[in-house]
Amino acid sequence: MSNKRDAYISMDNLAVGYNGKAIIRDICIDIQKGEIVTLIGPNGAGKSTILKSITRQLSLIGGKVWYGEKNLHKMTAKEVSTKMAVVLTERLKAELMTCYDIVASGRYPYTGKLGLLTEEDERLVDEAMAAVNATEFGPKDFNAISDGQKQRVLLARAICQDPEIIILDEPTSFLDVRYKLELLSILRNMAKKKGITVIMSLHEIDLAEKISDKIICVKGDHIYRYGTPEEVFEEELIRELYSIDNGYFDPLMGSIELPAPAGETPKVLVLSSGGSGVPVYRRLQKEDTPFIAGVLTENDIDYQLARLLAAEVITTPAFEIISDEAFAKAAEAVERCDRVIVTEFPIGEANSRISELIALAENTGKLERK
Repeated sequence: MSNKRDAYISMDNLAVGYNGKAIIRDICIDIQKGEIVTLIGPNGAGKSTILKSITRQLSLIGGKVWYGEKNLHKMTAKEVSTKMAVVLTERLKAELMTCYDIVASGRYPYTGKLGLLTEEDERLVDEAMAAVNATEFGPKDFNAISDGQKQRVLLARAICQDPEIIILDEPTSFLDVRYKLELLSILRNMAKKKGITVIMSLHEIDLAEKISDKIICVKGDHIYRYGTPEEVFEEELIRELYSIDNGYFDPLMGSIELPAPAGETPKVLVLSSGGSGVPVYRRLQKEDTPFIAGVLTENDIDYQLARLLAAEVITTPAFEIISDEAFAKAAEAVERCDRVIVTEFPIGEANSRISELIALAENTGKLERK
């Protein structure tokens, strides 16, 4: 059972679902102030259901959500609105409202009965719109702007609400790369500089890995895994979480990779190191050309991708001269391959025998330099 005294937010044996039927149960998670916590998992797993339940959009099937010593579901609506800002994926129905009006509604929990904004409120609205580069949208009809622009306006509304907790469901949807990065940078600054707790769902697991303090993996009727990115983003765990059987997750690169070229015996050898082979590997993969990679150590960045995409990887111990066994395998590969692609990388004492392999490939007319 979560100890509400030790955590900023606690999900205490939570059961969530619809129409009185739980789809996920026994959720026991503690979140600390200023943490960024991200829910990941396949579509339909229940990420949005969890977020809607802890924001009181849905009734709890069981358990409690503690906000410090307080039961969140027993707090008044006004009390919650001054503590928590929510940005969900449902389209906001905003008839005859400008973008400025939408953002300004974030200040309503602090205004009087007439809902009149003070100069301070107006300043906070302007600052929030500027923070997400939405100032130019101010006078525009909210329904007349793009989905990506709406997402930025809704984030501005959440920011000017001046919350202690911000909860977002797929906030990067509809955003291009620039604004994805901008939005996540804003959330990181809010968390780390202002101590605001961020709970959100993301589809882009590479971004989730980079920005999150904790990750909640959602799959099945229980939480699949909860921990730090280092604990969660393991190749096999992500494969199982998303039922990946047609590609790979590379935890070092934080990327999803398509399957390796399959079929014929590889007729291409790539000699590379230090990341210089990555673009060549990807090009050969796009061409569906099986290849051999070498001579690599397991701490070489090229090895991390080669082990996923190459038909064969020739390895040698790190920080040692290329072994006789590895050299013999590479020399044999030069003989049986039709092409030997050599990338630009430093050749020193430890990998000096690469020069012999290059000379062998050049003498047989197979050498290609990249």
